[in-house]
Amino acid sequence: MASLPEDRVNISRPFQKVGVDFGGPFFIKWFRLRKVSLIKCYIALFVCMATKAVHIEVVSGLTTEAFLMALKRFISRRGNPSVIYSDNATNFAGSKNQLKELYEFFKRQDNSDSIKNFLSQNETDWKFIPPRSPHWGGLWEAAITSTKYHLKRLIGTSNFTLEEFTTILQQIEAILNSRPLCALSNDPSDLNSLTPGHFLIGTSLTAFPEKNLSALPQNRLSFWKQSARIQQVFWKRWSIEYLNRLQNRPKWLKSSKNIDVGTLVLLKEDDTPPLHWPLARVIEVFPGGDGKIRVVTLQTSNGSYVRPITKICLLPDQDITVCEKESS
Repeated sequence: MASLPEDRVNISRPFQKVGVDFGGPFFIKWFRLRKVSLIKCYIALFVCMATKAVHIEVVSGLTTEAFLMALKRFISRRGNPSVIYSDNATNFAGSKNQLKELYEFFKRQDNSDSIKNFLSQNETDWKFIPPRSPHWGGLWEAAITSTKYHLKRLIGTSNFTLEEFTTILQQIEAILNSRPLCALSNDPSDLNSLTPGHFLIGTSLTAFPEKNLSALPQNRLSFWKQSARIQQVFWKRWSIEYLNRLQNRPKWLKSSKNIDVGTLVLLKEDDTPPLHWPLARVIEVFPGGDGKIRVVTLQTSNGSYVRPITKICLLPDQDITVCEKESS
């Protein structure tokens, strides 16, 4: 396995070097009126290559002006990036053909020239990753890419206004930026983790407390409550998938070192509220006859518990992998 690209390991401010990915199309309204026509729009997901922080913008149409305005909003809030990486257009010929219209837009010479001129004035370089190399540099982790999948299915045929849609996107952005990356310190009593939010606001992000609406039918809710429900259902689906991916370690890592005492882990628990990640420290391990550890004692903020390792997940930047699950 090759070394990570320099842009992913060199110290830099958040969003100095970013990757951009696109999702959609989605259909929104300008106003909450019955006869208002629908507008096709897309989303642009900017991912910081150093901190893994995420920024989401609405691209209101297939025009150079719409894309440049989304880019200007991103730059105004996050600073001017020195490099923007994106997928090569040939990577979108198969399963991502729903975005073909968007990438055909970028390929047109007049649009491409306008975007390049704007970026050159801001001393920003736009680079494409090699064709047919989706693994290149690990630019967009699967957890972020799956955001588009869940969002598309949750929004469905619901026609939100631009304001409602933007609110949903920013709530999802907060969810992505709340995901734990690694332990905040080596102190065994410290149950805090480092998140992308720490690089953005200096502390972890929190969610506005709301009643659980995920079990209620969407047609019984006001549009305001529908947006809250979408955030809650997205959190439930995406966080479960994220935890499952943490348990399925990357295919290039072959070591299976036992988990150590003092390791900060995530607990797999049901019905946790948005942006809440239950964390615990391993304070005792119980090796089996084969030397493999399958049961541990955990220290949480509410006390200590014995759990099988199938109920815990290592943080993504841990250097070890959990030993294989019991076959039975």
